[in-house]
Amino acid sequence: MLDGLDALVQRRGRVIRKDGHALLREDRAAVDALVDDVDARARLLDAGGELFLDRFPNAVVNVHPSLLPQFPGAHAVEEQLEAGVSESGATVHLVDEGVDSGPVLAQERIAVRADDTPETLHQRIKEIEHRLLPRVVEELCAR
Repeated sequence: MLDGLDALVQRRGRVIRKDGHALLREDRAAVDALVDDVDARARLLDAGGELFLDRFPNAVVNVHPSLLPQFPGAHAVEEQLEAGVSESGATVHLVDEGVDSGPVLAQERIAVRADDTPETLHQRIKEIEHRLLPRVVEELCAR
């Protein structure tokens, strides 16, 4: 069974996916000419993101396990628990040159439980991400 984003890719054919990133294909030939596989596209974001993002502005979407702009970066879940926040959630945002600093497209909140660990909180956030990201990408593709 395909998860939400994989099913969307199969229906639309306009989305490239790698981990939490989705690239909306505005110009498939240009994307394919630039790099010919999804893993390489993701590495390109890491290695030369500014050039890639200049070529495809507002076309790369990311999902993040916090309510941005709070707690950007790779350790967001742990940092939220350490800070003692009462709620967390998932954010879908456009990727820019910064770290989780692009415009927010959608957010969904959940309460942080007293017995949450990084693993349990992250699992609950992932459930939101798996609903939220495909919905937002579908909306973007419909534009």
